[in-house]
Amino acid sequence: MKFKMKILTLILCGLVIMSTTAWKPIAEEKSTSEVEAPPPGRYLYVPVPGIRNYLGYGGHGILVFDMDNDHKFVKRIKTQGLLPNGNPSNVKGVAVSVPLNSIYVSTLQTLQRIDLTTEEILWEKTYEGGADRMSISPDGKTMYLPSLEKTFWNVVDCETGDVIKKIEVVQRAHNTLYGPSGKHAYLADIASPYLHVTDTKDHTITRKVGPFGDGIRPFTINSDETLTFVNVDNLLGFEVGDLKTGKVLDRVTVLGWDMGPVRRHGNPSHGIGLTPDEKEVWVCDGHNMRMHIFSTEPPYQQLSTIPLQDMPGWITFSMDGKYAYPSSGEVIDVKTRKVLFTLQDEFYNYVASEKMVEIHMDDNRVVAAGDQFGIGRANKQITSK
Repeated sequence: MKFKMKILTLILCGLVIMSTTAWKPIAEEKSTSEVEAPPPGRYLYVPVPGIRNYLGYGGHGILVFDMDNDHKFVKRIKTQGLLPNGNPSNVKGVAVSVPLNSIYVSTLQTLQRIDLTTEEILWEKTYEGGADRMSISPDGKTMYLPSLEKTFWNVVDCETGDVIKKIEVVQRAHNTLYGPSGKHAYLADIASPYLHVTDTKDHTITRKVGPFGDGIRPFTINSDETLTFVNVDNLLGFEVGDLKTGKVLDRVTVLGWDMGPVRRHGNPSHGIGLTPDEKEVWVCDGHNMRMHIFSTEPPYQQLSTIPLQDMPGWITFSMDGKYAYPSSGEVIDVKTRKVLFTLQDEFYNYVASEKMVEIHMDDNRVVAAGDQFGIGRANKQITSK
């Protein structure tokens, strides 16, 4: 009887030891993997939900893809941006400060700053009027943060999140671009046919470009800050403006495709970008689920069209100009026009987002970053590694 009791005691002790040692390594391994920055390389950071609040396009967080390894999924970074009921809010924009080693994600209500080494959320703040698609100065210190389609922009300190100044415009603040020179920022109010231009020394509006044919939707600029290519309401195509004289130069319509209803944004063309060499302008077509490609030289010849798997609402490019990234989730070879890959998360679900940015990491820190807008880089070309 005593022998049986000893055997039973030894078995119970063994089970306790096994259960304890089996649990600890798993917890430690998970904790470590969550705070490791990616190894040196080029990565695509994709905040989701980046199409409204639709979690079916990649869930919630920042998805990281390896650009030098067939855009394979690397990791998911946990974010906040939650509604009072606990559900994730719509992601509205993404931007990077290289000097501050930080990525910023705006949602309908808040702005988050996340350290790119530790992936720790350094702060999350709410702003009067909400938050929309922002842009950061080239020196990484200042952000232009539009309210959520209210009458103003907030100028924000990137380190603290504090508001430096409030800029009143018209009625529906929305898309924002900080010029590559750092001297000007470009503000698109949906309710206005004018693109507003600020002097970033004192954050005052100094001139307007337009009037364009209707309210301004997505837009882009060249690296010299002399030209802007603009989507406007009720146009399948784009308009061209002179940033120096303020004049509208041309109106270009997509030929051969009907202008029909769209599921999102309420506009035939919502999404436009320049290839980094500034030789082509790519224009979204929501109704026909296409990307139309034009020359940037007058008379803006229509060059090609690419079918997509879903409705596009945005377009950006890799800094070296090799890849195009429509918000529908494809990775397109710019030269051949071929779809090379589709973004997939860790569960092999297809990923789509209108907010994504290229980040180069080295020694656990960001050393270079792209832009969520497809802006011209002809005078600041970055080549592939």
